[in-house]
Amino acid sequence: MDARYVFHVRFRLDTAEELSVEPDEFETRLYRDAAAPGDPEWLFFRDTLWRGELEDRKHFRERTEDALGVPVLSVEYRGFETDDEYWSALTDEIERDLDAFNADDVSEVVNKYFGSSVEMQ
Repeated sequence: MDARYVFHVRFRLDTAEELSVEPDEFETRLYRDAAAPGDPEWLFFRDTLWRGELEDRKHFRERTEDALGVPVLSVEYRGFETDDEYWSALTDEIERDLDAFNADDVSEVVNKYFGSSVEMQ
């Protein structure tokens, strides 16, 4: 079972006065493993992406800076990569508690929180 969140990150390298780098800004992809459905933090997609920390761009950028140890200029959510086994477990877990998502069915939850950002591996 495998799944991860994908982010686009733009960062800068700061150097000592006597040093320089060219270019000093870079873009890369950042991946965050998704917790197994039902485990602590499995609701990252709901609590952080949709209505949580990612909506506060400055805060999320600062957290990313702390994690990477470089000045981050921007960080954006780009997608959710998963395999069939993880996706099945995730949708089963969602279905067990639709009230937690204020939704009538799993497809409503998927559309609301993931939109078209899901990529099956």
